[in-house]
Amino acid sequence: MIFNHYPVPAPFNEYIEAVFHFKDFIPDHSIERVVPTGHSFLIFELDDMPRNTFHNDTLKPKETYTRVWISGMHENHISISAHHRSEMFVVQFKAYGGMPFLHIPMSELNNRVVPAEDILGEGIFDFRNELLLGSDSQDKFKSAGRWLESRFDQKKVPATEMTAVAKDLIQKPGIPFKEVLERYPKTQKHLIEQFKRYCGLTPKILHRIFRFNDILAKVQKEEKISWSQIAYDCGYSDQSHFIKEFKAFSGFNPRQFIRQEFHKEEESNFFPLDREG
Repeated sequence: MIFNHYPVPAPFNEYIEAVFHFKDFIPDHSIERVVPTGHSFLIFELDDMPRNTFHNDTLKPKETYTRVWISGMHENHISISAHHRSEMFVVQFKAYGGMPFLHIPMSELNNRVVPAEDILGEGIFDFRNELLLGSDSQDKFKSAGRWLESRFDQKKVPATEMTAVAKDLIQKPGIPFKEVLERYPKTQKHLIEQFKRYCGLTPKILHRIFRFNDILAKVQKEEKISWSQIAYDCGYSDQSHFIKEFKAFSGFNPRQFIRQEFHKEEESNFFPLDREG
């Protein structure tokens, strides 16, 4: 399997978490659950295989996506298809990083997966064609660099005081939310409006998402897990609140999560739903 990352140059690395290309991925399942991470994504399939989302409860097909699509910020888990011998190219935006490249308020993409041409126009297919023509990951990354430069709009970057709050939430997910608000020089209403515009979700919801992802990182590969200790360390008021939050984001309660050995997965945000698939 090929899996390569693009070293995103400045100033784009302030707004982009990762750009990566993979090929010949062979999963041991056909449907996987994706938990919210606080990112938005621009996703290209380079194998002509349609992708599906599924209803979380029934796992019946919901929507189909081809060529290139955008996944906005999600509050809850989603279920997606996984394919053998797949090839994809992905741009992963930071929590506040989508608008300088997508040029729309990010709240318009909340809890949505949309065809990329609906937002970026038919020209996005020209970029995809360049990716297809690239002989290897490095060629594709050169095309990505040119596209990012052509799309970047300095006038649509968020203010530094807003990104400072976002970075606090990301880097210190256990910090009391009230303490974060106190550091912002303007009103709470202004902060919420800025987060909706540049991130999509409110700062409080994003704080919950980052804290949940911190939990997943803490339990990954651990043999002995004390949920009560983790709940306390991550600032939950009580264990029932912690369990409710865990299930809201992942679809599993902590006991189910461990029983299915999801904490042993290589990825902490993708969980197979049909190992026999």
